[in-house]
Amino acid sequence: MRIDVDRDRCCGAGMCVLEAPAVFDQDEEDGLVVVLLAEPPSALHDVVREAAKHCPSGAVKFVE
Repeated sequence: MRIDVDRDRCCGAGMCVLEAPAVFDQDEEDGLVVVLLAEPPSALHDVVREAAKHCPSGAVKFVE
């Protein structure tokens, strides 16, 4: 799995960080998503899927 985010679409809601704090963070300056693990281990794939599902702006995408 590879994670792609569109920071232009990100609204800074932080749902990704709540779902997968080992994978996502928020930029301290603008509050937008920051990817910590662009290719997370398989143990984190389910939480990445949930993070993408709950992203209100659709900024979090992944490629299997």
